[in-house]
Amino acid sequence: MTEVSMTVATSPDRVFDVLADGWLYVGWVVGAAHIRDVDPGWPAVGTRLHHSVGPWPFLVHDTTTVRALDRPRTMELDAGLWPFGAARVRLELTETDPGTTEIRMIEQVVAGPGRVLPEPVQALLLVPRNRESLRRLADLAVGREEAGK
Repeated sequence: MTEVSMTVATSPDRVFDVLADGWLYVGWVVGAAHIRDVDPGWPAVGTRLHHSVGPWPFLVHDTTTVRALDRPRTMELDAGLWPFGAARVRLELTETDPGTTEIRMIEQVVAGPGRVLPEPVQALLLVPRNRESLRRLADLAVGREEAGK
């Protein structure tokens, strides 16, 4: 299991608004290349994003499913990337001061070849990617707030 966190100058609601827009997934998840569809009702538990990962023309099509949701505090996802595996991703949003949010991302590989890698090796691959994902998520949340959305 790997964990990264960062603090961003916006509210948990603003960050959650980005998470709740399934079409923005490719804007903050490193490696996501294309959203093919978003289930109606996203991000209700059980709804899915239909996405592609990787560089064109080697795109892999898969889905990410909402496993648990407590708006605007947490979202837990089952993220697929077959044939490479699957992961459980938990995003936690905590207001540390008014207008300031700590975002925590906890990822655990749950299926596929990556599951047999020792956790320190998984962390070498996942921590830099997830830190960049949080930076992108924060930029989208702050940018949307500044744009008045």
